Amino acid sequence: MAVLFGAFGAHALKAKLAPEMLAVYQTAVQYHMWHALGLGLVALAALHWPQLNGLRWAGGFMIAGIVLFSGSLYALALTGIKSLGVITPFGGLALIVAWIIFAFVIWKAN
Repeated sequence: MAVLFGAFGAHALKAKLAPEMLAVYQTAVQYHMWHALGLGLVALAALHWPQLNGLRWAGGFMIAGIVLFSGSLYALALTGIKSLGVITPFGGLALIVAWIIFAFVIWKAN
């Protein structure tokens, strides 16, 4: 999805969005992509340590963070409704919590 959204932004939106909104959209794509890779890392860890239930929490927070953080930025860039930016920090917090849980669970497993 991040690759698709990135391509859409680069080709279809470049001429339609103001530069600052295009930058917001690109930020959404970058965080979406990095955290999709992070979600893959969580999944690989869950394959290696299926007994670690904390990995499910890390994955859940990462999904929530992607939806809230990137989703709110996508919506902000496409609609221009600035109040959508209020949602973004909650997504960022969910991403931070996901990484903290992931690091703690992996550290305790070793």
